Amino acid sequence: MLAFILRRAIQAVVVLAVVGLIAFSMFRFAGDPVNQIVGPDTPPAERAEIRKSLGLDDPTLVQFARYAGAVLKGDFGISYQFRQPVAALLAERIPATLELAFCATLFALSVGVLMGVYCALRRDTWLAGLFQAVSLVGVSLPTFLIGILLIFLFSVTLGWLPSYGRGDTVRLGFWTTGFLTISGLKALILPAVTLGLFQMTLIMRLVRAEMLEVLRTDYIRFARARGLTTNAVHFGHALKNTLVPVITIAGLQLGSVIAFSIITETVFQWPGMGLLFVQAVQNVDVPIMAAYLLLVAAIFVTINLAVDVLYTMVDPRLRLSTGRAA
Repeated sequence: MLAFILRRAIQAVVVLAVVGLIAFSMFRFAGDPVNQIVGPDTPPAERAEIRKSLGLDDPTLVQFARYAGAVLKGDFGISYQFRQPVAALLAERIPATLELAFCATLFALSVGVLMGVYCALRRDTWLAGLFQAVSLVGVSLPTFLIGILLIFLFSVTLGWLPSYGRGDTVRLGFWTTGFLTISGLKALILPAVTLGLFQMTLIMRLVRAEMLEVLRTDYIRFARARGLTTNAVHFGHALKNTLVPVITIAGLQLGSVIAFSIITETVFQWPGMGLLFVQAVQNVDVPIMAAYLLLVAAIFVTINLAVDVLYTMVDPRLRLSTGRAA
């Protein structure tokens, strides 16, 4: 197991290095950040001096090597737009994004698994058909349109929930949370549902398909022949084996929720990393863009490692094969 984790950790480091290099190469075509630092009447000589002081005239590999060395020391540079350390800006925005991603994932998993199991066990009922229709809507509609529709219904028409912002927050050390205030919880509902709806429908359809396949296997028939109760067969045997592919999808979707919360945060003006990244793109703030992509890549590889380890805990066959490979 230790050798397996070490191999995955080495692969994660390589992935992060490649992502950082690709990001730096692409950002060279995003525009000139000097235009965002100085005014339009700035003389060319002063512009050239600023470019030289920022190291923007150096080749991409030199800039990347310098940036990678600073990142290893925990220094992500200074934002061109805010004139503040990028690490401090991200640390300020991370709590909002992680809380939104956590609530969206919890909503997607809890509702998606329950709906998927119900549609597999009661697939001929009208409620199962309704769940299937809802899943088609969740997959078909784009995220920004779902957010706008929810705002129109629950904020504009009914006036139940706020349409933007994070509400009141409470600071707990370095962390700010909206879980401890009524306005914070109300502000979290609409963006969390918007962000988690696509993942919920995906998990629901996956659980339904896997559950139907597992229920047709021989060991389920043997379990019934042994006289086990229906609940023991469905939830003790069928659901447990159904969760193996669901773990993969749920893990990858958690990374996707964090990475692609940009649209949801923009629609609801949620003060998270996604909204900060959009502002950075508009202002060609390369240090923020590079730090954001590296952080998202680190989240993805960490989640993949956790999913691989969780695999071996859920399925003993994978644990045996991993031990033999080691």
